[in-house]
Amino acid sequence: MELRATYRLQLSPDLTFADAAALVPYLRDLGISHLYLSPSLQARTGSTHGYDVVDPTRVSDALGGEAGLRALAGTGLGIVLDIVPNHMGVGDENRWWRDPALRARFFDVDEETGAYRRFFDIDDLAALRQEDREVFAATHAKVLELLADGVLDGLRVDHPDGLADPADYLRRLRAAGAERVWVEKILAAGEPLRDDWPVAGTVGYEFLNQVQGLFVDARAEPAFTALHVEVTGETRGFEEIALEAQLEQAAGPFAREVERLEREGEGAFDAATIADGLARLPVYRTYVDPWEGRVAPEDERAIRAAHLDPALARALLLEDRGVPGGFVQRFQQTSPPVTAKGVEDTAFYRYHRLVALNEVGGAPERFGLDVASFHAANLERAARHPLTLLVTQTHDTKRGGDVRARIGALTWVPGPWRERVLAWRALNAPLREDGLGPDPGEEYLLYQTLVGAWPIEPLERLDAYLVKALREAKVNTAWTAPDEAWEAAVVRFARAVVASEAFLADFLPFQAQVAELAERSILGQLLLKHTVPGVPDTYQGDELAALSLVDPDNRRPVDWAARRAALDALRAGAPPAPGHRKLWVIHTALALRARRPEAFLGPYRPLPAPAGVCAFTRGDDEVAVIVPVAPGVPCRAQLPGGGWRELLVHDDGLSLLERA
Repeated sequence: MELRATYRLQLSPDLTFADAAALVPYLRDLGISHLYLSPSLQARTGSTHGYDVVDPTRVSDALGGEAGLRALAGTGLGIVLDIVPNHMGVGDENRWWRDPALRARFFDVDEETGAYRRFFDIDDLAALRQEDREVFAATHAKVLELLADGVLDGLRVDHPDGLADPADYLRRLRAAGAERVWVEKILAAGEPLRDDWPVAGTVGYEFLNQVQGLFVDARAEPAFTALHVEVTGETRGFEEIALEAQLEQAAGPFAREVERLEREGEGAFDAATIADGLARLPVYRTYVDPWEGRVAPEDERAIRAAHLDPALARALLLEDRGVPGGFVQRFQQTSPPVTAKGVEDTAFYRYHRLVALNEVGGAPERFGLDVASFHAANLERAARHPLTLLVTQTHDTKRGGDVRARIGALTWVPGPWRERVLAWRALNAPLREDGLGPDPGEEYLLYQTLVGAWPIEPLERLDAYLVKALREAKVNTAWTAPDEAWEAAVVRFARAVVASEAFLADFLPFQAQVAELAERSILGQLLLKHTVPGVPDTYQGDELAALSLVDPDNRRPVDWAARRAALDALRAGAPPAPGHRKLWVIHTALALRARRPEAFLGPYRPLPAPAGVCAFTRGDDEVAVIVPVAPGVPCRAQLPGGGWRELLVHDDGLSLLERA
C-alpha cells in the first residue's frame, strides 16, 4: 500500500480496535494512508500503554483481540504496528517468566545474583535475550504471521539499542518478512543511522529537533544564557549538567548493572571506571562486534572522543582481547539507559535556558539551526532514508509541538522576555513560602510552561506536570524519595501565581503576543513536515491546537467530533477558522501528496531565497514550498519557470504551490 502519511493512535481499553475503525473515514478524508498503532500484543491486565507485554503470541484481548485487529486492517488504511522486542512485563501472567526452566533462557538473568537486565531501571520490565534464535522465533511468530497475511504493513521497533546486536536482530526481522521497519533510535548530533541496519528509517526525533531549531533565533543565545545565569545562578553549560546526571544514574539506579559488568570484565575495571565510561560516551551506544572483531569507524571515533580510561577504551575497541567479549557487548547494552535516564529524564529537567530545546533526541546546547543546515539534513535524508518518519509530537515528547513552538518564539523577543521574567519574580516573591519551593530554576520553568501551554485547564494538569518535572530533576524531590512538602509548596505557588490578578494583567497580553508570533512557527513546522523528504506522522489529536505537556498529559482523550466537524467544514469550502489552521495545512498538503506522489519521492531542490526564508521544490519542480522562519522577512523565493498555482497562503507568507 502506498505510504503517504501515518497517524499515531495510543490504543487502550478506552480506544480499542473498534474505536480506531470508527475513525477510519475521518482519517481517510484527512489524507492519511496508514494507522500507526501503539503496542497491541497481550499486555498485563490493566495496561494503559501496551509496552508491558506478557504474551507476544496473542493480540490484546482488551483492545479487541486478533479478530478486532484483522477487522481494522480491512477498513482501507494500512497498519504500522509498534513492537517491543527488548523486554516483557514480569509476573504470573507471563508464562515464560513464571516457568523456572524458561526464565534463564528467555530473560537476561545474572546466574550469580539472580538479578536480571531491566528496561531502563524499571524492575517489572525484564529484558529479553533476542540474540537467542528460539526467543526471537517465539516472541515474533504472531507479528510475522500478521505481516505475512497483510494485516500489518510495517513495524516500529521500540528501543533497539537495548538488544545485544541490533543490526543482526534487524537482519533477521527483514529475512523473516518485515520489509518496512522503523527504529526508535536516538541519534546524537552528527551521528548517522547505521548503513548496515536494513530499515526504512527512524521514528523522526532528529527531524523534530531540526525543524524546531529552524524557528529559534540563534542570535538570542547570549541573551538567554545571561538571563538563565541571572535567574538561576547556574553557570554550567548543559553538557556538564548532563554528565553529572549520567554519573549519578550509573552510580545509583544502575549500580547493579555496573556491578555485573565489573564481574563480567573479570576484574579488569572497577565500578567507578565502568560508571564513568558509561556516562561519558557522546552517543547512546556503540555497535562493536566482539565476536567477529569488527569496530566501525563511527564507533572508534565515539570511543576516542569520550576520553575514557585508556584501558577501558582499549577493551571497547577490541585492542585488549584479554577482556571478555561479553563485557563489551553488555557495556554497549547498558550505556543507552544510563544516557536516557541521565539526559532526557534528569538533565532536561534541571537545565532551563530554553526548554523548547529539551526534547527527546535534542541537544539543548545547540541554539537554533540555520536554513542551509536544514536543507543539508533534508538532502541527506532524501539520499539515505527517504521513508524516515517525520514527527513534531509523539507519545514520548516532553512537550507538544504547539507548546514547544511558543516557547521557541520567545527567542524573537529576548528583551521583553527578560523584562517580564524579572518583573514576575519580583511580583510573585510574596507568594513563596519560607524554606520551601520553588527554587529559582523551578520558577523559571513555570513561567516558560505557562507561556507555552496557556490556557492550561483544568489546573490539575499543571499540578501533575510540575510534580513530575520536580521528581525527574531529582534535586529537591525524587520518585524514589519524594519530598511531598516541597512538591505541595511548588503547586501552591503555581496556583497562587495563575490566580493573581496583578500577574495575569501583565502576563496575558505578553502571552498573547508570543502565541501570535508562534503561529508562524506552528504552521511552518507542519508544512515542512508534510513536504520535505520523509513520511509525515500526525500524533492523535494534533491536527487541531494541542497544548499538551509530557505524558500522561499528552495521552488525554481526543475530541474526535470536533475534528470531524472542522474537516467537514474545510472540505465544504469554508475558510479555515483561527483554531483550524493546522488542520487546513495538513489536509491541503496531504491532498497534494495524493495527487502527486512521485513528486514527493523525487528530488528535493533548495531555492534561492532571502535570509530567514526556507524554500524548495519537490520532484521535477512540480511543487514549491516557501516558509518564513523569521518574523518580518520578505517571504519570497526564485521560483523556476512559470505556471504556479497557490494552494495555500498564510498571512505570514507561508506558501504551498503546485505547477499546473
